[in-house]
Amino acid sequence: MVCWKRKNLCWWNLRGFIWGCVLLVITTMMRHVSQSLECNLENTIRGTTKTLSANCKNQYYEILSLPANGQKNCSKIIKGDTDEVRQTLIENLIVKNKKPTVTEADYLTITNNCKLFKENRKYIMFSLSEEEEAFPIAYSMVIHDDIEMFERLLRVIYMPQNVYCVHVDEKATDIFKKAVRAITSCFDNVFVASKLEKVVYASWSRVQADLNCMEDLLKSEVQWKYLINTCGTDFPLKTNKEIVQILKFLNGKNSMESEKPPVYKKWRWEYHFKVTNKVERTTIKKTAPPFHTVIFSGNAYIVVTKEFVKSLFEEPIALQLIEWSNDTYSPDEFLWATLHRIPEMPGYVPANSKYDSSDLNAIARLVKWADLEGDIRKGAPYTECTGKHRRAVCVYGTGDLNWLLQQHHLFANKFDSKVDNHAIQCLEEYLRQKSFY
Repeated sequence: MVCWKRKNLCWWNLRGFIWGCVLLVITTMMRHVSQSLECNLENTIRGTTKTLSANCKNQYYEILSLPANGQKNCSKIIKGDTDEVRQTLIENLIVKNKKPTVTEADYLTITNNCKLFKENRKYIMFSLSEEEEAFPIAYSMVIHDDIEMFERLLRVIYMPQNVYCVHVDEKATDIFKKAVRAITSCFDNVFVASKLEKVVYASWSRVQADLNCMEDLLKSEVQWKYLINTCGTDFPLKTNKEIVQILKFLNGKNSMESEKPPVYKKWRWEYHFKVTNKVERTTIKKTAPPFHTVIFSGNAYIVVTKEFVKSLFEEPIALQLIEWSNDTYSPDEFLWATLHRIPEMPGYVPANSKYDSSDLNAIARLVKWADLEGDIRKGAPYTECTGKHRRAVCVYGTGDLNWLLQQHHLFANKFDSKVDNHAIQCLEEYLRQKSFY
């Protein structure tokens, strides 16, 4: 009766209801189309999508996840489940469970089609956040063998906004060099260093390899903010976003091991050394360092600003110290640490002992040294290695993951798939999942 008496008003209400339903249907359809377009991987790769919806992240993660092989539960391993860890360690002892190695010839074949290579190997070809896109990182990667470990390291740290220089030891086999070039040729932002060195252990050539990459990276069009150097046995402990946030927190400072050197190391720069196929000490004593520079002890792994890298090729004190260091023993274990304490170098910290930083306090690299492993409750800096030792350094096993991922370091060294592939697989699974969520 009300509608009959107020039929004009009812008609307007009915028409409004109908139009509301039509708009709702159209909006729903448009949202569906929008999500479909947004979640189109090809569009995302072209950079048309800056941020991902929760729906898209789920879809992309299904495509790009890196689940570990076999029956192991990586979540339990990372949480330190002793039974799960013990099972993987037992499997490592069984020859039939050893993972087949992917050879250089395999990579030459699978990189014939770069699009399929990147899809099948599950590279992330788009920025996962605007924060990461706005903060590109440069990498110097010094390698000499194990093509699969190199490619897996590249895959886990790869982001399209970053830039990567790969230095291949000139002594490496021809097929290894070809395989590296085949992999790098599939990416616009990954390249082999323009000049390659024959790297001799503990010689200047190890530093020169990084310098060659640094010089090439400075010529890159990518406006990178920080440089991180790696080797073929490194693996990250943080996602790209976490690394970006940590580097931003440094606020223009560098981070590396840099301490007053122990007396037993001083012979390394007090004598002239000659290099053949190894490094040999002569009886010739060296002159004092230029500018009366105080020498500090460190290691080969650094996290430095772009301005620091530029200064290596421009700042007189850096140039002279580099020249002075090129006939010493293992200069990578004191040169960077010393430059880090010189006021003329961007991002430096003062030479006062209060600013000394051990490898455990710096963020560049986490290493377990055999002679320092033990019971943490009794004062040891870290637990015992669950993998194997090589040159007194732990090659990590799955039992190390729980401890490793509690640390603040960006990378850890050493990993080897032939020692414990489970550890690497679980890290790959963990980091890929964390990158998306």
